[in-house]
Amino acid sequence: MPFQIEDKLVIGIASSALFDLSASHQVYLDKGPEEYRVYQERHLDTILGKGVAFPFIRRVLNINRCFPQESPVEVVLFSRNSPETGLRVLRSIAHYGLDISRAAFMTGKSPYSYLPAFNASLFLSANEEDVKSAIAVNYPAGLVLPSQIDDGDEDLELRVAFDFDGVLADDESETVFKRDGLDRFHAHETLHMERPHSPGPLASLFQKLAMLQRLEERAARRDPGYRRIVRIAIITARSAPSHERVVTTLKSWGVSADETFFLGGMDKTRVLAVFRPHIFFDDQLTHLRAAPGGTIPMVHVPFGIANRESAAPAHTAASETLAPD
Repeated sequence: MPFQIEDKLVIGIASSALFDLSASHQVYLDKGPEEYRVYQERHLDTILGKGVAFPFIRRVLNINRCFPQESPVEVVLFSRNSPETGLRVLRSIAHYGLDISRAAFMTGKSPYSYLPAFNASLFLSANEEDVKSAIAVNYPAGLVLPSQIDDGDEDLELRVAFDFDGVLADDESETVFKRDGLDRFHAHETLHMERPHSPGPLASLFQKLAMLQRLEERAARRDPGYRRIVRIAIITARSAPSHERVVTTLKSWGVSADETFFLGGMDKTRVLAVFRPHIFFDDQLTHLRAAPGGTIPMVHVPFGIANRESAAPAHTAASETLAPD
């Protein structure tokens, strides 16, 4: 039987993350909301270009085709648009064959407060204010940063990469590092290596992806020819001896990654260029601004001490200040 929404991996997506809204955004900035509405109505059948999160969302939804009975994934459109101005977005969704049937249109207001109602494990948007507001009340959210779109049809895998501290785990250890330095950080982690971290903002997302991995494991046991889709990587600046607490934490949650990298401060882009994730989550903008060739979809998770200490705003996406979305 199909999974109930309480058991599914549910992802909330703003149209600013799913599609390229730069042209309509400029109309809104130059001419105001009424002309924006008219522009969208005139361009109802002009299909929007793919946005940064499009390759990720397309592959997430493809999992339902592999498991039609369970249908374990759901994507919900969360929009600041009204239903009238959002109609173009819905037609673009239909054009690309994306199985997105649920939507929340807020007519100018932020939609993040409805994330728990849909059991969302992630909210992706190019609106910085919405993402920060969601994180502030402990909802899982990420700010999509501009990058080139690489959505080859021959690439069927879904590759997701995570930083650890401040993303999957809380910022307890990162706080020690920033306050006391590397040696005290390693001493702290060695002392607490058998105590799991508290979950960070995207722990639930990781656990739901692990649920998909288990579905694939069962499918592979039934059919040795089954080709797995989901690959998860953890790419962290930690190194020995602080690696043990990462293992302890994941084991306590009953999850594991396909590939785990303890880089000891090495540039993460060296690994990202090989793994080629369809999305990478990190809490520190310095790790996100050096993507190789600008082709890796980067998502900033503005959580914890790494972001409280910085007064500088996150990178502003083209559609970020668009009032309707």
